[in-house]
Amino acid sequence: MIKVVFFAALREQLDCSEITVSSENITTVADLKLQLASKSEQWQALFANTSLLSAVNHDMVDSEQQIKSGDEVAFFPPVTGG
Repeated sequence: MIKVVFFAALREQLDCSEITVSSENITTVADLKLQLASKSEQWQALFANTSLLSAVNHDMVDSEQQIKSGDEVAFFPPVTGG
């Protein structure tokens, strides 16, 4: 199982702070995004955002990062500051 955590606006838009997903057929963050996007049109729209940031086990990664059972994957919108 992979623990998936959502932060900031994603948490609010999905009305969900975390879920667990079977690691079967998931080898990269991109695979995970595709699986999550298939949940509904709302999830698809959010995971189509190319600016979405991700971290695996608290390290920032890109979509090609390998993941495995037991990993924690976090998604959050880009941070802006001023």
